[in-house]
Amino acid sequence: MRKTHASAPARLWQTVTRTARLMVGLPDYNSYVAHRRRAHPGEPIMSYEDFFRERQTNRYGGDSGKIGRCC
Repeated sequence: MRKTHASAPARLWQTVTRTARLMVGLPDYNSYVAHRRRAHPGEPIMSYEDFFRERQTNRYGGDSGKIGRCC
């Protein structure tokens, strides 16, 4: 059976949604999982909760109370 692909409007909506989430600091777990499976097969994949917590810690500096920024 042939696998169907998302329509152009559906792909556009997915891209817009992903971009909006990244703009407000919400990480994209599905992209993380796809990357881990592709680039690091056989290695563990964090649960969504662990992934979200790790991203929040990286963004806001964890226990230091300082926001991490490059500049």
